[in-house]
This record gives sequence, structure tokens and C-alpha cells, in this order.
Amino acid sequence: MSRTTTHGEQRVLLRSISWQTYETLADNPDRAGRLMTYDQGLLEIMSPSMAHESDKSLLGRLVEMYSLVRGIDLASSASTAFKRPDLKRGFEADESYYIQNEKLVRGKREIDLAFDPPPDLVIEIEMTRSAINKLALLASIGVPEVWRYDGETLWLGRLTDDDYQPIAASEVLDEFPVGDAVATLKSVGSASETELIRRFVEKL
Repeated sequence: MSRTTTHGEQRVLLRSISWQTYETLADNPDRAGRLMTYDQGLLEIMSPSMAHESDKSLLGRLVEMYSLVRGIDLASSASTAFKRPDLKRGFEADESYYIQNEKLVRGKREIDLAFDPPPDLVIEIEMTRSAINKLALLASIGVPEVWRYDGETLWLGRLTDDDYQPIAASEVLDEFPVGDAVATLKSVGSASETELIRRFVEKL
């Protein structure tokens, strides 16, 4: 077992963990607030910091407000545990959304990746770096687009073949103002979140 703690955020990496053990832990309601990533025997458990939770919540609200103003249908899957037993891989994002595939999951209370598509967009807040190659894991599951925010920059990647290539603009949320979103995230503390979101919406 290895453990890292940075900026109030803690990651614990466990090795040689069976899929059955992972599923048991993932379904345990007592681990609320901890995000799990499983990759073929490696299990990382992350306890987010206040800064992590603040950024992920605010960025998620910006995505949702943008979709509301622009009339884009989406379904939030938030930190749902997405599992692929055949690949022995599973993940829980900070935020995730169905956009192009919203109609395919509309009204569903459970997602089974054997039949259902993965989310169209996964958002990851990276105050600290995961010990697991999350991009390779998400690519193997077929997530079309990933956003990563490290407190300074918002990186966007589009799945091409088996890897993510950086893109300047989102392809699942057309014309999403990346620069305004980053400026809003960096303004945390200068005004209430409600006020920051109002300013963001005024520019749309």
C-alpha cells in the first residue's frame, strides 16, 4: 500500500485487489465521499480536499448553466461508479455527463456498460496526480471527451483511436467558453459562487 497526501487531498493505492473485492468496496455506503478507481488489480481510493470539491462543483455548475442557457439536453451522472468487468476496470469521475447520448440513458436509474454507452464527458479535478493512468483507463472504456483542471489550466482531450488528443474547444459542448470558465474558477473567493455563476451566464 502507498499513501500520498497533498493540499489536504489523500490518495491510497492498494495492489493485488480482486475485482470482487473492488465491487464490494464500491458498493459499501460507508465509504461516501471517497472516489475509487480500479485498474486490473490496482485500487486507488481518493479523499478529496475542500478545494477539490469546490472546483469540481463549480465547474459542474458552469456546464449545467451553459447547457440550460443554450438549450442543450444533458443528463448528469456525477460520480457514478462505471464498471467494465470484462476489462477489470472501473472509475468514478468528479463529474460526468451524457450529452449526445442523453436520450439513450434518459430515465435510467442504473447504467450497465455492457449495454449502455459511457458518459460523453468526464471531468477530473487534479490537485494531485493519480497513481493510475486515468486517461488510458477512460480510453479503454470509450469515454469520448475528458476535461482535467489542475487549479491553473483546463485541459480538454478528445478520444482518437486509443488515446486522447488535446483540443482547443469542446466537441461535446459546442462553443463552451473555456477561457471564461477558467477565469470563473480562478475567481473563487472574490465573490459568492452564485455571483460568479451569474457573471459567467451574462457573457453567454
